Amino acid sequence: MSRRINVFSFADCQAYFTTMKKTQKIVIFLLLLLAVGFLYKANFKNTSLYPVSFFSENYIIKTLKSKLVPPQNNYEPAEKDLSPSDVLNGGESIIYLETTDKLPPTSLVLCAIESAAHHYPTRSVVFFMKGLTEINAEEVQKKHLSVFSSLPNVYFFPLQMEVILSDTPLLSWYQKVNPAKEIYWAHVSSDACRLALLWKYGGIYMDTDFISLRPNPHHNFLAAESKQYSSNAVLGFSSQHEFIWKCMEDFVKNYHGEIWGYQGPLLFTRIRNQFCSMASFTGKEDFMCGNITILNPGHFYPIEPGSFKRYYEVWDKEPTFDTCYALHLWNYANRGDHRAMVPGSNTLVEHLYQNNCPSVYAELARNGTSL
Repeated sequence: MSRRINVFSFADCQAYFTTMKKTQKIVIFLLLLLAVGFLYKANFKNTSLYPVSFFSENYIIKTLKSKLVPPQNNYEPAEKDLSPSDVLNGGESIIYLETTDKLPPTSLVLCAIESAAHHYPTRSVVFFMKGLTEINAEEVQKKHLSVFSSLPNVYFFPLQMEVILSDTPLLSWYQKVNPAKEIYWAHVSSDACRLALLWKYGGIYMDTDFISLRPNPHHNFLAAESKQYSSNAVLGFSSQHEFIWKCMEDFVKNYHGEIWGYQGPLLFTRIRNQFCSMASFTGKEDFMCGNITILNPGHFYPIEPGSFKRYYEVWDKEPTFDTCYALHLWNYANRGDHRAMVPGSNTLVEHLYQNNCPSVYAELARNGTSL
């Protein structure tokens, strides 16, 4: 009895292994698709599969480079990385500075920023904070800056003086000065930073104790604080303006940080006098000094520093401030009294908060006098 034996030729074997290889490739391809799908779901759809710190670390890094944005449900920031230059390059920003490590910002600081954001909705409002660091960025944002979550034009950046002063005459001064020996370091360092930022980028600078009331239409301007002096608490210039350059040169050449105001309003007054003589204000008029508008004190200082307490009082009939762009609440004069806005007090400052920084006011009304 014969038995039939199946004999496979070399060609048959080759075809068999070719088919097996194709099958393996298909299986591997399908497994890769499944793996990619799982990773996509894990990263973007179900962040609970990863510890929050995985996303928080990325969030901290981005907030140091761009606008601080409230974390979304998946802990990813809503903005792409932005540097200060990216935001400031348009030359239209409203700039604020905090040159101390003080945290949290006072309610007046927050009101100043929110009021500017409301009255300049098409312009970036940029706050440089020395106390904002890579370590505390997320905590500061969540605890103290979340009130700005609905304002798309507000940005926060760490204040890094060497970076800000780079490519200006002020850098050599900064590299030589000893902050520990300076009496008014927080003030003179702020004086230097505002000059450098306006020289590089242009825009409007304001101290953080100004509450904005309406847009200021002027581009190259100084604000007269009195008939004799020009203020450096609020000013606006286009980038690389000759006035700012002369201020920076004089700042370094004739530095006297031990004299209060010498690097600030006294510096501005000295340089202004090189451009033109100071006219006396007889009414509400402004006047021109070359291509610089010298704004009447009434635009920002309708209440003088010696009367700053009036802001914290109840008025029978409140002023309209209809010619004011912003109001200076004289924080330096208030440093001993520590007066603050109290919800329900019916004071002038409470009404200013209600009308110009409603989010900050609402938060204060919920939580008391602190945010």
